Amino acid sequence: MTGPLIAYAAEQLKANFTVHELWKAEDKAAFLREISGRVRGIAGGGHIRIDGALFDALPKLEMIANFGVGYDNVDAAEAGRRGLVVSNTPDVLTDEVADLAIGLLIATVRQLPQVDRYLREGKWLKAPYPLTTSLRKRTVGIVGLGRIGKAVAHRVEAFGLPVCYHGRTRQADVSYRYYPSLVEMAQDVDTLISVAPGGASTHHIINAEVLKALGPNGIVVNVGRGTVIDEKALVEALQNKTILSAGLDVFEDEPRVPAELIAIEHAVLLPHVGSASVHTREQMGQLVVDNLLSWFDGKGPLTPVAETPWKA
Repeated sequence: MTGPLIAYAAEQLKANFTVHELWKAEDKAAFLREISGRVRGIAGGGHIRIDGALFDALPKLEMIANFGVGYDNVDAAEAGRRGLVVSNTPDVLTDEVADLAIGLLIATVRQLPQVDRYLREGKWLKAPYPLTTSLRKRTVGIVGLGRIGKAVAHRVEAFGLPVCYHGRTRQADVSYRYYPSLVEMAQDVDTLISVAPGGASTHHIINAEVLKALGPNGIVVNVGRGTVIDEKALVEALQNKTILSAGLDVFEDEPRVPAELIAIEHAVLLPHVGSASVHTREQMGQLVVDNLLSWFDGKGPLTPVAETPWKA
């Protein structure tokens, strides 16, 4: 285990395997040398990097089971080149993250955290809270129409709002309008919800040009990966009122959030809690365990990632 996992999963791993807890070692290099000939699997998650250097240190490694649907902390391409298999935890967190995206959107549009503070600080005794913007008449563009993106789109439609999307390719099984250009989509909508994964292909795709195209009534919600948004450009857009507001559950350098962003009163900021319910985290942990059990039972991984497809 490269880092601590939810107790529900950690207990099952220890009941089925000999588990070495890397993050507890004071001298990690010496610890890796000691166990290098015995480690065949990794249970990983969070922001702990799992890459070629770790693969080099563990020559018997076969399988990396990642805790989370996003796996940009794992160099999956390098794993694939080495014949290693990487799995993640898709589907089990789809609804939870989609729910959070909608909650964050509403909280941002209707300024719910700010309204809550207004009441707690006794300001309602002096005057009603100023009128806010509304979801009504908004048009939503989704960045990354994968499993979670489609679940978000379904929820957005339930509010009676039109949906379109941007991604690498047009998807034949959806009726939403497709924009090959993110800038063009931003020009035609006033609300962006990003569910895009991290990585080089999505790094800073929501940049100053996109934010300017979104316009002064624009709202950005991000529940995907923080690196998708150019954070410096976002701060400037919020400070200069290039866009109206932002609701963020993810950031470029977590858990470090820029002071300039925290100081923007009308932004809504959450500490990466998209899947953070007991129910969902336990399901994610179970899938990590099940992937490892299946692999070492000789049945292959249950949910291999695209870079390491499994052929029995």
